[in-house]
Amino acid sequence: MKTLIISIKSASETVKDFERALTRARAGRIKKTHYEIGFDDRKDFEKFVRHLSVLSTILTLKPKSVYELAKLSQMDVSNMNKIVLFFEEMGALRLKNCTVNGRKVKQPIVDYDRIEFDLAA
Repeated sequence: MKTLIISIKSASETVKDFERALTRARAGRIKKTHYEIGFDDRKDFEKFVRHLSVLSTILTLKPKSVYELAKLSQMDVSNMNKIVLFFEEMGALRLKNCTVNGRKVKQPIVDYDRIEFDLAA
């Protein structure tokens, strides 16, 4: 089971975490993979949280395209596309090129089973 951890950190904290992880990786002391998205901008974090239902819809209903996801979520396709691209940029989902009924579409896929929030200050 893959767990995605969402956190709010300053840029300096993110760099320190990266340096520690790199040191552990070089020493061969990393035992399991770690998936984390760290936000240093409160607006991006709030946007992520505001649209969590989109990730949930992808996980439960497994839409074949962004268009289908928009229809299932009762949202405008243009707005949904922006949200999906934001999540892809953050690393919360990936887009897979597929063919549905002879048309090339991008299928949104969430590779995580759980999302946890680490809001320790």
